[in-house]
Amino acid sequence: MRSAPIPGESLEPDDDSVGRRFRAGDERALAEAYERWAGIVHGMAVRAFGAGPDAEDVTQQTFISAWTGRTGYRPDEGPLAAWLVGVCRHKIADVWARRERQRRLAEAAVVDARSRPERGPDDGLAALVADRLLLLRELDRLGQPQRGIIELAFFADLTHSQIAERTGLPLGTVKSHIRRTLERLRTRLEVDGAALQS
Repeated sequence: MRSAPIPGESLEPDDDSVGRRFRAGDERALAEAYERWAGIVHGMAVRAFGAGPDAEDVTQQTFISAWTGRTGYRPDEGPLAAWLVGVCRHKIADVWARRERQRRLAEAAVVDARSRPERGPDDGLAALVADRLLLLRELDRLGQPQRGIIELAFFADLTHSQIAERTGLPLGTVKSHIRRTLERLRTRLEVDGAALQS
């Protein structure tokens, strides 16, 4: 048994040291935590959603959330790995809740569509196709970064803060782009929709 390390030898820090440094804001500790426990976190996400983008996003969001909320971690109450598992469980629950909201919205849309007065067999489909074509055409007219931001907000279901983190843009810029782009899309869709109906 050695009492001292060999000169020049690097000893890997123990889990407690990584946890304390992580809470203190040491970015090296974040990298070490990711290297040690990302596999566990990703494994939980894969068990919840299968391999794919949801599992990848949950893994990434777990570490982002843990890092930004690191002052909530108490090293004396348990190891960092256990705390990360708890953060991951919350992120998994968030994704399931989002999926449930989307499912309820889709069901409500179906119920709403069925409750409308009967029209010709192709009227509803024609209107839906026309609406989608208008929307796609307007999205194609958008430049970057506006189009990418809108797609992240509405197709990837990311929050403004998550979009800012992913794109590297300031949060205020992201919010302004979304607001102005939605106003532009609404105006264009109203104009195009009126032209189609006339």
